[in-house]
Amino acid sequence: MKHIPNFITCLNLAAGFISLVFAVNGDVVTASWLIIAAMIFDWFDGFSARLLKAYSDIGKELDSLADAVSFGIAPALIMYHFLGSSLSLTWPMITNASGAGDKLILFSPVIMCVCAVLRLAVFNTDESQVKSFKGLPTPANALAVISLVIAAHYSDRIVFKNILESTPVLLMLTVALSLLMVSRIPLISLKIANLKLKGNEGRYLLIILVAAAFVFLGIGAITLIIPFYLIVSIISPLFR
Repeated sequence: MKHIPNFITCLNLAAGFISLVFAVNGDVVTASWLIIAAMIFDWFDGFSARLLKAYSDIGKELDSLADAVSFGIAPALIMYHFLGSSLSLTWPMITNASGAGDKLILFSPVIMCVCAVLRLAVFNTDESQVKSFKGLPTPANALAVISLVIAAHYSDRIVFKNILESTPVLLMLTVALSLLMVSRIPLISLKIANLKLKGNEGRYLLIILVAAAFVFLGIGAITLIIPFYLIVSIISPLFR
């Protein structure tokens, strides 16, 4: 029983790797859904560890290694795909890039990989992040990226496709998400110890905002989850 959480973590890692395979082959929609699968496994490994009281140092390190692949490297490769497409490059993009400028743009998602690993390393050694976070969690980074992919594919709103076709916007998004991961901005944890309103005001507000967005905007509302999360985290101290 004690190995169940680590097995689920390995499923997270497997989903992340398969996501990389699909992203490399240009199927970023399937790659995005596999990252969502990795997020589900990431939640279940923590849940099962708490339920079974199966905590271990190996499990903690394994979880971070899996997260680095699924929520750091995989979304960065998706950004690489769209940056190359915005430059009208075909695979292999780095080979077909004509100048140093294009190659520099293509390599920019490496910032996301590095910052994701740094964020995970800091999280593992920072005891102040047990009940809250400092900096954007890596799964939130991945969700910010894949939400655009899913919205562009399933929504009829052209704005999402325009974002994914704009090199400057993609560059700004890559840098912004990377810096948020290594920032010290206090953000709320979504782990709920109880269902009482007191102490959970920010979490309930986030749920209400996201639910309302999906009612009025449909699938495109998925792109608002992380912005809402950041806003609610910033205003949460007002509820105390």
